Amino acid sequence: MRVVVGFFLVVLAVGCGSAGAAAIEVIDDNGHAISLAQPARRIITLTPHVTEMVYAAGGGARIVATVTASDYPAEARALPRIGDGVAPDPEKVAAYKPDLVVGWLASQADALEALDIPVFINAPRLLDDIPDSIETFGILLGTSGVARTRANELRHKLEALAPAATAAQSKPVRVFVQSGTEPDYTLGADHILSDVIGLCGGVNVFADSPMAAPRVSPEGVLAATPDVVIVGRQGAVAGAPDTAALAYWKSVGLPAALAGRVYAFDADTIYRPGPRLIDTAPQVCNVIRQARKS
Repeated sequence: MRVVVGFFLVVLAVGCGSAGAAAIEVIDDNGHAISLAQPARRIITLTPHVTEMVYAAGGGARIVATVTASDYPAEARALPRIGDGVAPDPEKVAAYKPDLVVGWLASQADALEALDIPVFINAPRLLDDIPDSIETFGILLGTSGVARTRANELRHKLEALAPAATAAQSKPVRVFVQSGTEPDYTLGADHILSDVIGLCGGVNVFADSPMAAPRVSPEGVLAATPDVVIVGRQGAVAGAPDTAALAYWKSVGLPAALAGRVYAFDADTIYRPGPRLIDTAPQVCNVIRQARKS
């Protein structure tokens, strides 16, 4: 297993040794210390991946409201909504009387600063950050037993994939990620899917882009010479041939398409930095392994 410094620099569970001392203190991805006198009981999640992690950590019943796109697990679909979460409305948030809000952008914390409610920022950049994050939610929610079990399950899955990266160091498979149903955008190196590709023995052909979602042209993709195309498509079966993208890339003469190596994956699963991304990583590794054998 690769040794990767987790996204949390410090995670502390501090005992109440003196009057007024915090029971729980953690450092979030915004570099801010979040202190709670006791485990959170009323949570608002401002992004779908956090909703998934809170459920994985055993705290789903603590969520009192979430954002429009939170649709997994199935229980999350019944939760009250406060909008898209990008610019949270302080009045809507305050109405649910949360003792913790969890988002993924620093601007979300800024928008809610006047409420004097702890806002914890969770933005995993690497696969190893996902189990670390789940354990941290266990500390915040007082559900460490459940959270630790799920986190360790995910770590074991990552350990099982590590040999793929080692075996492919001499010649990584080149992967183009088509972000969306139209072939106009891709993902840069900062997206966590690039870490999945690397763990599977591949390399994102647009990893050098400074943009999170750079626009691409057919000529640019041809010049990048990918061996595999991965397409994010809502509801797709992981690793199934993507007939629409295959036909398009064949029409422009992309060698990967001419060889039939264009595959669909459920967009929410591969774009959200949550447990399902690790669960589906073996299917990503499988299409990369097939390309290496070709």
